[in-house]
Order: sequence, then C-alpha cells, then structure tokens
Amino acid sequence: MTFTTRFAPSPTGPLHLGHAYSAMLAHDMAMSEGGTFLLRIEDIDQSRARPEWEAQIYEDLHWLGLSWPEPVMRQSERLPSYQAALDQLAALGLTYPCRCNRADIEAAAGAPQEGVPQFGPDGRIYPGTCRSRQPSEATGQDVIRLNMQKAVRAADLRSFTETGPAFPGTHALDADTLISSVGDIILVRRNMGSSYHMSVVADDADQGITHAVRGADLFEATQIHVLLQCLLDLPTPIYHHHHLIRDDSGKRLAKRDDARAIAKYRAEGATPQDIREMVGLPPSPR
Repeated sequence: MTFTTRFAPSPTGPLHLGHAYSAMLAHDMAMSEGGTFLLRIEDIDQSRARPEWEAQIYEDLHWLGLSWPEPVMRQSERLPSYQAALDQLAALGLTYPCRCNRADIEAAAGAPQEGVPQFGPDGRIYPGTCRSRQPSEATGQDVIRLNMQKAVRAADLRSFTETGPAFPGTHALDADTLISSVGDIILVRRNMGSSYHMSVVADDADQGITHAVRGADLFEATQIHVLLQCLLDLPTPIYHHHHLIRDDSGKRLAKRDDARAIAKYRAEGATPQDIREMVGLPPSPR
C-alpha cells in the first residue's frame, strides 16, 4: 500500500504558519517514503467557505514548494458519500435526530458535578434529551447524533497507532470513556449535510490515507474517528499528531492571526526556506 498523507484546510481564511508546518510535514513524510501527498479542501460549511480563500490555499502551498495530484477532493462535492455512511449507521439503529440548540443543551446539563466531564472532543457533552426520538421524526432543523451507548455495543472496538511526539504508542478505544467523556456526537450539522467527524472518516478512507498527519489539538477526536471506522468497516490509518505552532504568548495560531499569514510573509520577502526555519523543519527532502 502506498504511503499516503494529506493536508485538509478549510477555505475560511488565510493559511498561517501552523498550516504551513502541517502541510510541509505531511508532504515531507510522504516524499521521504516515496509516497503520495494529497490536498483536500474541507468546504463542507458553505456558509463560511469562500472561493478567494480556496484560491489562496493553492497559491500559498505551491509557493511553499508542495505539489499534489489533481483533481483535488472537495467536501462540498461529496454529500452522497456522507449520506451513504449515515445510512449505514442508521440501518444499525445508531442515529437519532436532535432539535436542541446550544442553550437547550447547557440548561439540560445543569450544574456541573465534581469529577464529571462537561466537555469532550465534540464540545459540550450532550445530555441525551432527544435520544428517544426516531430517525423518521427528523426535520430540516434537526442535527443527527450518534447514540454512543448503542455504538460502543455494536462496534468491535480496535486500537490505533500514534507516531506523533506527544502521544506515541498504541491507544485502545475504551467504551466507558467514549460514553462518559465523548457522548452522542453530531454526525450531521444543520444545513451542512455532514459534520467534521463524519466527513474526515469517509474522506480518509476514500482517498486511501495511510498516515493522517494533523495537529495535536485533534488527538482527542481520534477516538471518535476510529469508532466510526469500526462501525463503517473502514481501515484505520496510522496517526501522527504534531506539535502546534504558537504565538509569542503561547497561544495556538488561528485563521484570524493575519500577522502570521503565509501570504504576508511572502509579501515581505520571506522565502519558503525561511518559513521552514520559522516552524522548525529541515530543508525539503526534494
């Protein structure tokens, strides 16, 4: 199987140094193994995606010296694949529609209990208000959730391998942790046709990703993705969660961090090698 990595940005703002590090690291790893580096555009949230930001993604990455096969996978063109995955989970009796908004969930959660987690990798842990609703009751205003209690019973839980610096080793999924610390995740968000968790699992499988390279902030979400891979009978890649590029105060960079946008460094005369040095990468293996 060809060693295959990917970089999957959302076209919702300028790429910054953190994106440059992730993309170049994934590209370097693939090139060093004689493998393939893929670009994927995560534009499932069409309310925020902009064509000008997508165009700049291509421009920035080409300037950094990266290349990838065409055509590029775009999530907005893959709704039938996500629906097929949802249909599989629904056929197993693992999904339900949820009408709750954020305020409803906060109110239902009540006062925090000592030692009981309130937030997980999918946000506030859902208290299960709509869990008894049936898929046939879904309306256009509902999100679709995974019934985690049923899911862990239906899945043959597996382990995943992590090669990143912060969490190296083999990690086994734990049913109790998934129920208590993750909860009923959202599979389909309102007006989107999918969610990050559903999309990334389907996309990685369809692209044949063998090594998923991404930031350490997504490590806790990996248990969700591996669970979905178990339920959908999809392969589990090797994961590599790299350290995050932070600003001078130690805060993780965000897209609103225009001061560290790749395009700004380029406009000020920086070279791709300068960017590699800034983020702590050696010269390109090419």
